[in-house]
Amino acid sequence: IGGDRDGNPFVTRETLAYAVENQSALALAHYLGEAHELGRELSLSLQRVDISPEMKKLADKAHDASEQRRDEPYRRALIGIYARLAATSLALGHRDALRRPVSQAQPYRAAADFVRDLDILVESLRSHGSARVVYGRLLRLRHAAQAFGFHLASLDMRQHSGVHEQVLAELAALSGAAADYAALDEEARIAFLLAELGNARLLRSPFVAYGELAQKELAVFDAAQDVHRRFGRAALPTYIISNTNAVSDILEAAVLLREAGLLRPGKKPVLDVNIAPLFETIDDLRRAGAMMDRLLGLPAYRALVAARGDLQEVMLGYSDSNKDGGYVTSNWELYRATLDLVEVCGRHGVKLRLFHGRGGTVGRGGGPSYDAILAQPPGSVNGQIRITEQGEVIASKYSDAEIGQRNLETLVAATFEATLLRGRGNAPERPEWRAAMEEISAASFAAYRALVYETPGFNEFFRDVTPIGEIAELNIGSRPAARRASGRIEDLRAIPWVFSWSLARIMLPGWYGFGTAVEAFVAKSRTKNLKLLREMHAGWPFFRVMLANMDMLLAKTDLGIASRYARLAGDQKRANALLGRIEAEQALSMHHLFAIQRTRELLAGNPTLARSIRNRRPYIDPLNHLQVELLRRLRAGDADDRVKRALLITINGIAAGLRNSG
Repeated sequence: IGGDRDGNPFVTRETLAYAVENQSALALAHYLGEAHELGRELSLSLQRVDISPEMKKLADKAHDASEQRRDEPYRRALIGIYARLAATSLALGHRDALRRPVSQAQPYRAAADFVRDLDILVESLRSHGSARVVYGRLLRLRHAAQAFGFHLASLDMRQHSGVHEQVLAELAALSGAAADYAALDEEARIAFLLAELGNARLLRSPFVAYGELAQKELAVFDAAQDVHRRFGRAALPTYIISNTNAVSDILEAAVLLREAGLLRPGKKPVLDVNIAPLFETIDDLRRAGAMMDRLLGLPAYRALVAARGDLQEVMLGYSDSNKDGGYVTSNWELYRATLDLVEVCGRHGVKLRLFHGRGGTVGRGGGPSYDAILAQPPGSVNGQIRITEQGEVIASKYSDAEIGQRNLETLVAATFEATLLRGRGNAPERPEWRAAMEEISAASFAAYRALVYETPGFNEFFRDVTPIGEIAELNIGSRPAARRASGRIEDLRAIPWVFSWSLARIMLPGWYGFGTAVEAFVAKSRTKNLKLLREMHAGWPFFRVMLANMDMLLAKTDLGIASRYARLAGDQKRANALLGRIEAEQALSMHHLFAIQRTRELLAGNPTLARSIRNRRPYIDPLNHLQVELLRRLRAGDADDRVKRALLITINGIAAGLRNSG
């Protein structure tokens, strides 16, 4: 929040600064409040305890002249700590502390200095047998300071590769470095960018007037540099490049980071942020390994990775790959890309950290996080993993402290297990399993593309039978619903794409294509291939989790309700024909799912979830029927604000009831 400007024109330099400053203010306010409370609690007297020499120095540095506190070193030390925190808060641009400090003090240069002062208190208390006092507010404050620093939450910056290209082309042209950068082929671009990365001379000049886009983007880079200066590098550690489909896309971002001083060339270059390419289409996922191999083979870029501790972060896009190729192919290509990236980074002596851009729903990589982590390919979870949590999932998982703690414990446990107990309890991944997935993925891809991108009128059907148009107008997302105003599915963002199908209870992105693909695979040798699929389900976490998530989505699908939405279509004949194709695919998918899992009903292996969904349906279904009527009124020209508000309420209600819906 505040740093992801891919497709969102309202994320600017000011937005970035606002986000970081408000997070920092929250952290400092917490520290000040806790330091004050500790000063009230730690009243230990020198008449009863002997403190450490470091503790005495810390207490004396507070310059507290109160006679009443002369023999209370911990209170005096905390008065000094409070004064330094108050000075730090002012230095970072926040408001005055709620309580005025007793004396003036120098601000902390970094959060680590604050942690060291707290450590002095901790060690001194332990030295005279007061360890029990430590295990309370003091240790919680120390943990908070160590985890959150003076910035509270790390912020990622993100922008589309096409924007980087436009800005760099303008800088290169106006500086005379390259007359028409955009016209260069990939090899010429790489050569130009590598030359720039080896040069400390900047492309931009304060004496040149740049276009609106370049000015805005350069201002954001400058704001990032200011964030590092004020709040530390941990406040903004990563720069993500959306739609990475070439090596030059990554090098362009590196050159722009140099323009803001976030990358400093030299024999041993200094890079202040991780550069993380985001591979999100099916084609890009297929080429991700080769692309990173070429990139890490460039000495100039390898030196930048070395400057970041030999760590390369890569983000994988679940949402767009699903919209591009369907559920089965998206899952399989993500798995294959992960294996390729693990092999490439290992060969180049680089630690790989994967950042999984998962959404709430199965169609965008969602599902139980514990199972998802354990289903990652061998070698891809080495003590660390990044996963996005989005939308209504944040509220459902983290709005309650106990539930939030439980979810975090689950993530940590899965990361430990995936790292330390890799492969235990599962059969080794076999070549014939991968061959089967290749065949099933290819057939699923063809079926999905045939429906979504190759069927005449499908776009109109989608826009008629789902609330996609209304979602875009209600401005309920984090960015515009489409990258450009073309009306094409290709330009629609994945979140509203999946969310719209969910609201209409079709859930198409979470299962379509599976039935056709498995039917073709099994038809070749029904007994042999069905047995193979059952073996894959029993012994391969990837395949088992993929089917379990699809099982959940099919349980939430209701094509009876979807038929009500289909009546909104202008061309009823086309709508009925397409809904018929979807119903046939659903039946086929359920048939083969039951056969592979050896079940007779959806969610047979998860009766708790089945009961939960069954109990929620009496509340969700009426909202769907209300929504259909509201859509009909709105599309007929009813401009009453109450209709729009009621529609928004039904959207929120259905999403809350279905959960992991979009």
